[in-house]
Amino acid sequence: MMVHFYTAIMESILCSSITVWYAAATAKDKGRLQRVLRSAERVIGCNLPSLQDLFASRSLKRAKKIAADPSHPGQKLFVPLPSGRRLRSIRTKTSRHTNSFFPSAVGLINRAGPPLTDYNIPPVTPLHTAHATLT
Repeated sequence: MMVHFYTAIMESILCSSITVWYAAATAKDKGRLQRVLRSAERVIGCNLPSLQDLFASRSLKRAKKIAADPSHPGQKLFVPLPSGRRLRSIRTKTSRHTNSFFPSAVGLINRAGPPLTDYNIPPVTPLHTAHATLT
């Protein structure tokens, strides 16, 4: 009963927009939120996923949806490397952009290790294409 309350109320509040705010949160803020989770664990009496695990699972799920949607403006940011095993890292100039969703999602996908086919990312098109000769 308490686990259902946690997932319905507390986890939904903690995870609302977690993919947006977690990467940019300070270590102090993350520690405070983790302390709330540990308190909930003691009250409920069972182990709960950590805030980092919640962020990773929600971000991977959201990235998979974006990569599968060709009409999404962010889909073009998920570019596979020529090997096809990893995504190209997004270059950023500021820490604010580095801590935003897309660069952190690309990093999570690269660290997660599943094949990119799980994310419906189109393969790399070869740069060298056959050119028609003009006569």
